[in-house]
Amino acid sequence: MNSLLKLSSLIDGLTELIGKTIIWLVLVVTLIAAGNAVMRYTINYSSNAFLEIQWYLFSAIFLFGAGYTLKRNEHVRIDLIAGRLSKRGQTWIDIFGIIFFLLPMAIAVMYLSWPIFLLALHNNEQSSNAGGLVVWPVRLLVPIGFFLLVIQSISELIKRIGFLQGRCPDPSAKSHQPTPEEELALAIKAQKGEL
Repeated sequence: MNSLLKLSSLIDGLTELIGKTIIWLVLVVTLIAAGNAVMRYTINYSSNAFLEIQWYLFSAIFLFGAGYTLKRNEHVRIDLIAGRLSKRGQTWIDIFGIIFFLLPMAIAVMYLSWPIFLLALHNNEQSSNAGGLVVWPVRLLVPIGFFLLVIQSISELIKRIGFLQGRCPDPSAKSHQPTPEEELALAIKAQKGEL
């Protein structure tokens, strides 16, 4: 079990790194949207490429952030039953949900999206919009994003089993970490301090 907990820790570290990196994409998307709006109203210029890159980056934020959200225990829960159970009971519900719902769904989407990406890559699929972008990179985001969700799900499963065995703290306990928005604000302040 100790080696599995070390694997879980490595996965958590990767997920945390990816999560903290994609937070910056929110700022990038906002700047692109603002720049596009300013150009449209000041010099009467706009491009479908600006709109599509926003969609691509939003997709990356959503897909790559799913594992990060799971790790931080910030995903949506319906605690009608689980809220009335002990921590052990809640952990068993989490284990059941991860094994029978989350992992099969994430593996299926990852598996089924791979051929769609390969077809788009092989055909060098382009956007149907004038001035649009190549489509295969965004198609690749789906299997990668769900792969990241699968490995984080495995990490969460390991931690919950470890918790039931008394080998690690409760992984579902909410930590008092800053929100992603607060992290982005802190990172921007740190960057300004370095300049």
